[in-house]
Amino acid sequence: MTSRRKARGNIFFAVPGSHGHDKSGKEMDQQVMEGLRVLEFAWAGVGPIIGKNLAFYGATVIHVESATRPDLLRINSPFKDGAPGINRSGNWDLFHVNKYSMALNLNLPKAIEIAKKLASWADIVTASFRPGVMESLGLGYEDLKKVRSDIIVVFTSNQGQTGPHAKMAGYGTQMVSLAGFTYLTGWPDRIPAQPYGAYTDFIAPHVSTAVLLAALDYRRKTGRGQFIDISQYEISAHFLAPLFMDCEINGRVACREGNRSSRAVPHGAFPCKGDDRWCALAVFTEEQWTGFCGVLNHPGWVQDPLFSSFLERKKNEDELERRVAESTVQFTAEELMDRLQESGVPAGVVANAQDVQEDPQLKDFFWELDHPEIGPHHYEGSSFTLSETPAKLYRHSPLLGEHTEEVCKNILGMKEAEYQQLLSEGVFE
Repeated sequence: MTSRRKARGNIFFAVPGSHGHDKSGKEMDQQVMEGLRVLEFAWAGVGPIIGKNLAFYGATVIHVESATRPDLLRINSPFKDGAPGINRSGNWDLFHVNKYSMALNLNLPKAIEIAKKLASWADIVTASFRPGVMESLGLGYEDLKKVRSDIIVVFTSNQGQTGPHAKMAGYGTQMVSLAGFTYLTGWPDRIPAQPYGAYTDFIAPHVSTAVLLAALDYRRKTGRGQFIDISQYEISAHFLAPLFMDCEINGRVACREGNRSSRAVPHGAFPCKGDDRWCALAVFTEEQWTGFCGVLNHPGWVQDPLFSSFLERKKNEDELERRVAESTVQFTAEELMDRLQESGVPAGVVANAQDVQEDPQLKDFFWELDHPEIGPHHYEGSSFTLSETPAKLYRHSPLLGEHTEEVCKNILGMKEAEYQQLLSEGVFE
């Protein structure tokens, strides 16, 4: 947390000092977002993931939170050894690596004043409350512009800041249904099956991060800040755009297909040798179909009248899937995946959590850090790599309020007596 200087040729900022080390211990070059300052009022998924994306590449992110109303993910399982605790949630831990934690009870006027002082330090302020909450605290965009004229403010919510349903409360677990994903998930003869988890929480942050980078570039060119209104609903709808177009143009309403596809057959996950082992595969072309039959040691299927063309295979899909399942169970999932891929057929093991963590392809994706309460464990790295300034993980997710005193004294220049007085008044709870 050092002073800032403009970086030549960089849309962000550079900070002199330690640049950290990669997993081998080699000193790393200065990261592209070093010196970028983020004040994060966001909680749950979307907002914190935006902050994590920036922190991966050197941004200083201060997460503002309070023991009086902790982030719901802090009290959400899984917990280390199954023992609940405000600093023991793996779910919360995942989204807050490399960040600082500032405990601030925003119910108190003095806490609001401190928040405004931090906003004057920050380049970016993020929040993920219902519309109107930040304004009611005196921390809306118009309020924050008064303390820093070029500030970039990012408010992310379920349905944005405007519109008839803007103030509707909810989480990504509801948004997947509202955005249309749940209706498409499951089997055609059964009720919809909601996708696992808050799916929209994991697609909205990446689009939002790109928008935020554009705002930073705009400020570099013009000197002006921006207010960014992120509607998770609208972002998520983009991921179903082809189906919306089909409905608009052709009047077709997409429905549940289970593991099947209108463009491929066979298409799905099929049983393999071992306990609960599966391989997902998809056959789109006649060339793939020929290769597929060869791998399963059934070259005669190519000439079988039941399966001789794509339309015939679709017509007899139940019978085809029965025969395929009888054959795939003779292979291990890994063996079947390798053989099908070698024959040009898209295929992949249906991996469980242990498979993913032990996959040598991901050896540079998982980083091990020591957490004061959870202990040594693995964190997910960045899902993309910058060749000159790759992501680094150098700090475990913070304990609640772990850096409050450091932020107050090193950033705000607060004296010990003032800090202790505010502490006794419950401002830092």
